[in-house]
Amino acid sequence: MTTPAGSGTGFGSVSWWGLSPALDLQAESPPVDPDLREDTEHTTPELDVLLVGSVDGRHLLRTLARAALWPRRRLHFYVLENNLEAVARHMLIFSLALEGPEEMGLQERSETFLEVWGNALLRPQVAAFVRAQADRLARLVPEPHRLAEQLPWLSLSALKFRERDALEAVFRFWAGGEKGPEVFPMSRLWDSRLRHYLGSRYDARRGVSDWDLHMKLHDRGARVIHTREFRRWRDTGVAFELRDSSAYHVPNRTLASGRLLSHHGERVAARGYWGDIATGPFVAFGIEADDESLLRTSNGQPVKTASEITQHNVTELFREVAAWGRPTANHGTPEQVHGEGPGSPERAAPSPEFTVHFLPLGSAQTLHHKSCYEGRFQLLYVACGMVHLLSPDLGACVAPGGYLIVELARYLVDLRQEQLQGFSARVGELAQAAGFTPQNQDRPSETFARFYKSGDSACLRSHAAVQSTTPPPGALVPPSAQSATPPPDALVPPLEAGNPPPEGLTQPSEGKTPPSEHLELPSEPRASLSEVQAPPTGSQTPKPESLPRLPDAQPPHL
Repeated sequence: MTTPAGSGTGFGSVSWWGLSPALDLQAESPPVDPDLREDTEHTTPELDVLLVGSVDGRHLLRTLARAALWPRRRLHFYVLENNLEAVARHMLIFSLALEGPEEMGLQERSETFLEVWGNALLRPQVAAFVRAQADRLARLVPEPHRLAEQLPWLSLSALKFRERDALEAVFRFWAGGEKGPEVFPMSRLWDSRLRHYLGSRYDARRGVSDWDLHMKLHDRGARVIHTREFRRWRDTGVAFELRDSSAYHVPNRTLASGRLLSHHGERVAARGYWGDIATGPFVAFGIEADDESLLRTSNGQPVKTASEITQHNVTELFREVAAWGRPTANHGTPEQVHGEGPGSPERAAPSPEFTVHFLPLGSAQTLHHKSCYEGRFQLLYVACGMVHLLSPDLGACVAPGGYLIVELARYLVDLRQEQLQGFSARVGELAQAAGFTPQNQDRPSETFARFYKSGDSACLRSHAAVQSTTPPPGALVPPSAQSATPPPDALVPPLEAGNPPPEGLTQPSEGKTPPSEHLELPSEPRASLSEVQAPPTGSQTPKPESLPRLPDAQPPHL
């Protein structure tokens, strides 16, 4: 619902970047069982990680960058998202991160990554790179053998055929299959989302931006985010201005996604920007650093901005990934990897290996039905916008003794302190219902909740499943499950009824009814186009008790 004070749903309904710093997943996973070391003396131990809603690949890149610090291990990342645009961005980001030095220098690679990942507008040369890579990926997706040869770290074998077709369409759209900036007028879409979010506060948006930064993000630990860079991002969507501001004018099509809206009683597809306009992409790489000198302060003020820290961290991360080594052989399908498929191919041994497997949309509650996934994963990561998927069924995919990490909503500026505490408490309830126990920590983190699965947790599953069916009224639900509907001027003109959606347009997976009582962060209810067009009434004011919805895929939904 839109009120004179705005919608209060700045995270949107789709997530493009994470709301927490990047993690080294090997450091977060349980150590190798000593009893298994003798069995694996002549083989390489494996680490299987399931990531639900990780969105931007930051945890995977951080893990690969730190892999040289750990005993050699084969890494298998299973990624579950709720929309295919996020899968496509994963593929684009990893293709960029693994570019050879002869094809693109380290500085150019890191700058290109930052612009594609976090900017609404691109420089022309970066936009040309996106088009070229998208065209290449669009040709590889329908050809599994060529894909395995050129991108040996990638496995799309678990995706359904229609999902692969839709993924190809996303790349075709990025590659310019539909010409002209009017196809995705990012500046207008961004401004429309901002007007819808702020309402009558739009004319005072600089003051609102300063309040959110100083009274919320700074108080919650992100003090290195500078006022200038945060204001610029809120106004234009450009978070990382690495060149003159006039150079950024090409819409970043990788931030486009589709929504089905009600128009005159019919469902029509529309493409627009439905992502974050409140927090920004500064948290993932910009508020922590291994080099403590980057976090130094002078006269109480940080000497480096979040953009500068992000650029340094990403450059070092890409340097370490390049030094660690690149994959050299195909790993096959998940069933082959786990011994369920015939003729599992041999893998090259000279360099450390990893594989990124993308799982079907909406499969969180059915993975445990396949024996190759049940009890497979040593580590499960769940983003705050996907917490509603945390259930006994998903917990059944984690091996006894495995760990669970849940991203909390600490950096969601639309949530008040009491709502953050309620969110954390609800996460604990869902985790325990799924068979996990909180880890003992001297200083519990405000950013992540950590749990482990005890050996007897399987017996609790049937009991927990009975209690986790339909959420009661008033339960909290994360933002990914609920989506905010932007105003009509933020939409590309709706399609005529009965026509297929435009090329590259997909709809986020809705998933099943969240288990047990939902955690719901305030996001606006679904509305028809006519409702969105109606001007807000002066009497509509948000109730203080209402909890802001977490962004989906990444707005965090709980």
